[in-house]
Amino acid sequence: MKATIDFDVGGTFTDCFVTINGKVATGKSPTTPLELGVGCIKAIANTAESVGMSLDQLVKSTTIIRHSTTIATNLLINRAGPKLGLITTEGFEDVMLIGEGSRWVDGLTTSEIRNLASADKPEPLIPRDLTVGVKERIDSNGEVLRPLDEDDVVDKVNYLINRGVQGIVVSLLWAHLNPEHERKVREIIEKEYPWAYLGSRMLVMLSSDICPKRWEYPRTVTTMINAYLHEVVQEELFDLVEELQNHGYKKVPMIIHNSGGMGEVLRTSAIQTWNGGPTAGLIGGAHLGKILGYDNVVLSDVGGTSFDLGMVVAGSSRFYRWNPVIDRWRVDITMLETSSIGAGGGSIAWLNPALGNRLEVGPRSAGSMPGPVCYEQGGTEPTVTDADVVLGYINPGYFHGGRMKLNRDKSISAIRDKIARPLGLEVEQGALLIKRIVDANMSNVISREVSLRGYDPREFVIFAFGGGGATHCCGYGFQAGIGKLVTFPFSAVFCAYGAANMDISHIYEKSKRLSLLAPGGKQYFTEYGEFNDVIQALQEQALRDITGEGFSGKDVIFSLELDMQYGGQINLHRVASPRVMIKSEADARAVYEEFEREYAEVYSSFAAYPEGGADIQNFILRATVPQPKVQLPTYAIKGGKPPKQALKGRREAYWEEYEDFRSTPIYEQKFLESGNRIEGPAIIESDQTTTVLPPGTNLAVDKYRNLLMERA
Repeated sequence: MKATIDFDVGGTFTDCFVTINGKVATGKSPTTPLELGVGCIKAIANTAESVGMSLDQLVKSTTIIRHSTTIATNLLINRAGPKLGLITTEGFEDVMLIGEGSRWVDGLTTSEIRNLASADKPEPLIPRDLTVGVKERIDSNGEVLRPLDEDDVVDKVNYLINRGVQGIVVSLLWAHLNPEHERKVREIIEKEYPWAYLGSRMLVMLSSDICPKRWEYPRTVTTMINAYLHEVVQEELFDLVEELQNHGYKKVPMIIHNSGGMGEVLRTSAIQTWNGGPTAGLIGGAHLGKILGYDNVVLSDVGGTSFDLGMVVAGSSRFYRWNPVIDRWRVDITMLETSSIGAGGGSIAWLNPALGNRLEVGPRSAGSMPGPVCYEQGGTEPTVTDADVVLGYINPGYFHGGRMKLNRDKSISAIRDKIARPLGLEVEQGALLIKRIVDANMSNVISREVSLRGYDPREFVIFAFGGGGATHCCGYGFQAGIGKLVTFPFSAVFCAYGAANMDISHIYEKSKRLSLLAPGGKQYFTEYGEFNDVIQALQEQALRDITGEGFSGKDVIFSLELDMQYGGQINLHRVASPRVMIKSEADARAVYEEFEREYAEVYSSFAAYPEGGADIQNFILRATVPQPKVQLPTYAIKGGKPPKQALKGRREAYWEEYEDFRSTPIYEQKFLESGNRIEGPAIIESDQTTTVLPPGTNLAVDKYRNLLMERA
């Protein structure tokens, strides 16, 4: 027996997706923020129980474990990282505080940026008094202008350690071109504090290792955040590795990278784990889109804490964040683009006194502990889940298949006392208002992402997943102008499903400026060795890591992307290079022509400017080892109406279209058959989620037993 285990640690629940001899099983467990491994093991145990296996039986028969985590997110939100020091070039100690002028608005919403009077800079992760400059200087060609003063380095390191730093970030000017001085600083630290000293546990991070790219501000920020996350992420993940090995797993788990790939925990940097769950969902959505024949897909994940959104256009999920921001800091790493707002089942509904007691929903969340009021775990603030319970959409006795009982009376009391009564509304009107606002918030994000990119929402389909996706998708999807919605039997654990369809993949980046096309637009560069030397160095790093993970170098597929721009223009565009190496003028021309084509698609053909020449600024090499994908079972198409055994009863549910409660048919999703059709209003329940079908909406079950919803 062979099994695979994939799990996604969310802010509220930890989701698990398991394949056993080609068959699928899923499970969930509340996330345990203080020790994430506990929630992971419980989620795996719940899934094992659902197929009649023990935890140890399942883990011992598993060939690969993959997961995404929220450790990095939680650590930054709570500012719970270690005390760090920063060593930079003398004279540049204030770069982090200046933040490239206007860059301090990174991470703020549009409304916060507009309200300049209340906007402020983020609290620095490394304060100014723990930032020191050392005497050295390397120029923009990588040449040493001022040798490193080693005595000065010793003095500055002792200064930092005497102030209690637990780690040191080293980011010197132009170190990405010549890392000699940074490496010497590390040698000095290791020499001054050898293994026998307590200081030997000092963490040292070099910008030339973590982010060997130009622009000192984002390079330093990237290294700083990686150092800030490193130790805690390492401890949490290593504890999980030990726990899994105690239950019989003999390998090292894989962890999802925000670049769209994954690698062993031992060969993953902490910053790569940021936003891994939504990235897995994006990759899973692109894979499913191909199976189902949808080229343009909006991926919407309604979790307990957040609403995450991604896009697949023309079958591709290759949308990278431009100047990606983590928390309040701009970094310089390759991250697939997803959007997120504080809207989910645990989002707290509250009255904003500054706006005349206007009802707001989110971004604060009740999380998993204490959770919504109806959980009876100490929560007192009404949430979206409480509203869904009051409106009759969620069955209090069948939440998570009946494993978790909800208290509807407490939801009613909380919404009545905190929302409805202060607004002069009935309880159900208050609950409906909560639903309307959270649906509108999610709809606005979809409209912004689709329309502002220049696409027509009518050409897209929505994949709705997460615990609340099926419950709210008709509310936010149709409102955004998208006419077809799809949910899946595994929607509640979709990001874990996405992880099951990801390849082993690592990304390696390097800044080096090369003029591919000379000004005038006629002469291609001929120094092919300069280009190929960069690629070969990156390939060597890739093969070291991937063979270290136990894979053959023969199985590695290399692909190259280049950040390029026209001479005299400021727009940098990332292009998928048709060549990994350049060996002739024909190769150089092919790379340029692909750049021109993609650039024209984004900025119009009028913006293409070969007369100014075309420059390469950054190399991005992806090394991939393809992995087997999950094969979805198919079922014979049967009659149009749902079978009698799927109808499990009726329940009073509130429908906005009727402005009242109505007796509504309730179906059990696992008894629906391919070909079945249902007309709204109706509610379809499963162990892990609830699909709400409003009046005027039709639902069909396809051959994979996915649920397809459209307006009648």
